[in-house]
Amino acid sequence: MNHSIIRYILCRVLEFAGLFMLLPYFVGLICQEPQRFAYLCVAVVSLLAGFAGKLVKPKSKVFYAREGFVTVSLAWLLLSFVGAVPFVLTGEIPFYVDAVFETVSGLTTTGGTILTNVENLAQCTQFWRLFTHWIGGMGVLVLILAVLPLSGSYNMHLMRAESPGPTVGKLVPKVKNTARILYQIYIAITVIEIILLMITGLPLYDSATLTFSTVGTGGFGLLNSSAASYSRAAQAVILIFMLLCGVSFNIYYLFLIKKPKEALRSEELRAYLGIAAVSTLLIGINIKDNFASMGESLFQAGFQVVSVMTTTGFTTSDFNLWPSFSKTMLFLLMIVGACAGSTGGGLKVSRLVVLIKSIKNEILAAVHPRSVKKMHMDGRVVSENVVHSIRVYLAIYIVIYFLSVLLISVDNFSFETNASAVMAMFNNIGPGFDMVGPAGSFAAFSPFSKCVLMFDMLAGRLELLPLLVLFSVKTWKNR
Repeated sequence: MNHSIIRYILCRVLEFAGLFMLLPYFVGLICQEPQRFAYLCVAVVSLLAGFAGKLVKPKSKVFYAREGFVTVSLAWLLLSFVGAVPFVLTGEIPFYVDAVFETVSGLTTTGGTILTNVENLAQCTQFWRLFTHWIGGMGVLVLILAVLPLSGSYNMHLMRAESPGPTVGKLVPKVKNTARILYQIYIAITVIEIILLMITGLPLYDSATLTFSTVGTGGFGLLNSSAASYSRAAQAVILIFMLLCGVSFNIYYLFLIKKPKEALRSEELRAYLGIAAVSTLLIGINIKDNFASMGESLFQAGFQVVSVMTTTGFTTSDFNLWPSFSKTMLFLLMIVGACAGSTGGGLKVSRLVVLIKSIKNEILAAVHPRSVKKMHMDGRVVSENVVHSIRVYLAIYIVIYFLSVLLISVDNFSFETNASAVMAMFNNIGPGFDMVGPAGSFAAFSPFSKCVLMFDMLAGRLELLPLLVLFSVKTWKNR
């Protein structure tokens, strides 16, 4: 284990944490809020600590997958612990465990909250909560790769450890340029949504913060009613951009380099849009008696389907009050999630497609034992290694899910609350059902259960392995 290079990169992360904290400070300065000084203090300490720590250069730049997993996991933990401090210093979230929960929820773009009244928060605190979604949406290590002059073999290990999906590849030969392209697309989508929300009548502050939450597929809002109080035009903009940010950013790159046919041939994209469309129609029909017209029913269904499937978590209606069929559909969509390579969470549509094809091949092999059937996706052969990794991922996913439900059951809440809470946290969605529905929060859970749910959020965002590697004894051995 090369501890020196891990320490060096973590110091870089600490510097970035300090720079990020300056933004809410300036928001507080403009609004003349005393809470801004908490962000300034944390920013200064983080910048000084990061700068001092990186003065000692790493003894070696040897960097393998093990170091990549450890660095990414520790970087997210470091950001979570540091990002929670201003909440405590301002007194707006006085208990540190709750503050860390809120920060982890923000950075992992989960959107589950322990707050019961977000409208009472200072604007600088509101800004920080929603900006954490934007930071975590694409990944802080990807940002560091894009803007800092890092070099060497560890770039790809960092990107693979932090990027969602069964496989991670480079858009262009250099990892640094790939990271820059991803962030350029990310920033462009952010700017466009801010402008469109302002056109609908929202002020700049509201437009910017809601955009952070939307493109990061996070779901924190400025209002207790989430997105329900905004105009239909604003809701439509949020709906469209949630859907767009659930698509792999590789697809947008193909459009940029004028390869639209290749982009549209993506089986994952077609499955993603197909699942969203069919689910909207089925739920829209099921809840038609809850709304004045079929058009309203379909819009409400579409908004919640896209919000849940992209793991954003915005709500325009309390789906806790919907019929059982609709709630079950939404629960299943929590598992499916968005596309690999997007800012969304969940199992990922590409994994679902591969699993379905794998089941089909197993059935064919049972009927025709001597036949050899290769699996294809987007015209390319899917290697056995990828199929095996997806099966292992699913097995680990199931074990962690049921173990987490068992652990938080010590709080003695209903099974619906526990099962949906873990599903919502593990898939980085936010609201669940019953106590943790759109009108509820996670405040009632014990500190122990909150720690379990924090683990689930981080494990879900980092695709399980990076966080699990931290708990392996072999990880920390020098050889």
